[in-house]
Formats: sequence, structure tokens, C-alpha cells
Amino acid sequence: MSQLERLIELIEHSNSPATFETRIIAIDGLGGAGKTTLAAVISAVLDDCAVIHTDDFASWENSLDWWQRLREQVLEPLMLDMPACYQRYDWLARELAEWITVPPAEYVILEGVASSRHQFRDALAVTIWVETPRAERLRRGLARDGEDARDYWVQWMRDEDRYFDAERPDVRADIVVDGSVDWS
Repeated sequence: MSQLERLIELIEHSNSPATFETRIIAIDGLGGAGKTTLAAVISAVLDDCAVIHTDDFASWENSLDWWQRLREQVLEPLMLDMPACYQRYDWLARELAEWITVPPAEYVILEGVASSRHQFRDALAVTIWVETPRAERLRRGLARDGEDARDYWVQWMRDEDRYFDAERPDVRADIVVDGSVDWS
């Protein structure tokens, strides 16, 4: 059984942690780990379920303290079987942009750094940790954002290290996967 098949089986056999209908799947890992790629692959297998990105809440200036807005605008409504409605952060304009609505569904993927943080645990059906070596993560990040973003990436990685050390999301994850795998 492939790593992807194991993931899908885990998700399909999961249960919502409470009485609400939507099974929220957290795909966590540090910047550049391959979370977005994995989320797109899993979403396609799960009938193109919605993917909510923590990057729609974070910014270079606020790498990890955005969690309360995500909880209030996304998780709490879904936990009440109501649509989530949140305002996406535009990284280029450096301001909040359009509103996005995500209806309750069988599955919703919450993808991004700190998506399995302790403040979200009561809403999550499955937590996946994507493990990728630091040097590869930085290489991917700079390939995407450009060499001019190096200082931001260095600070971002320091912030992520604090999150990782404080919460150890890899230890609490339902499954740890190799982010260097080609999911296609």
C-alpha cells in the first residue's frame, strides 16, 4: 500500500471529533515541506473537497498569531454545521482581500503551518505531519518566493521552530509522511 493510499484510508475511516458533520483534515508541517502539494492531491482524491490554507490568515509580519481569526471564521462555524466565511490575506498587497465561503461538507482540508495547533484539536478528525529536511524546505521557499525573501524565510523558520518546539505536532499527528515524496 502506498503512502497516499494509507493516508486516504486513514481519512476515510476517520470520524468527526464531535457531533458536527464535517471531517476536518489538518495537513501540518513547516514552511516548504510540501503541504500544499499534498493537500491538492488528497483533495482531488476526495472529490475536490475544499482546501483552506493557513497562509490565507498568516503574513510575514504575523507568522503564527492569526489562529483566533481562523478558529472564529472557519472552525467554529463548521463545528456548528454552518458555512465558514473568512477574508483571505493577500501577500502581495499585504492586506485582507476577498471573502471566501466554505460550506460544511464530508471533508474539508486545513492546510498549512500550525494547522494542527492545540487550539484547533477539538475540531480535527485527522492530523497529518509532513516532514521535510530544513535545507530542502528553504530551497523550495526561495524557489517560490525569490532570493529577495531570504531574510523573511530565515525569520519565518525561527518562528516555526518555536511553534514546533512548544507543540511537537509531529508527535501528536495521526500520521507522519515524507514531504520529499513525489505525490503525482
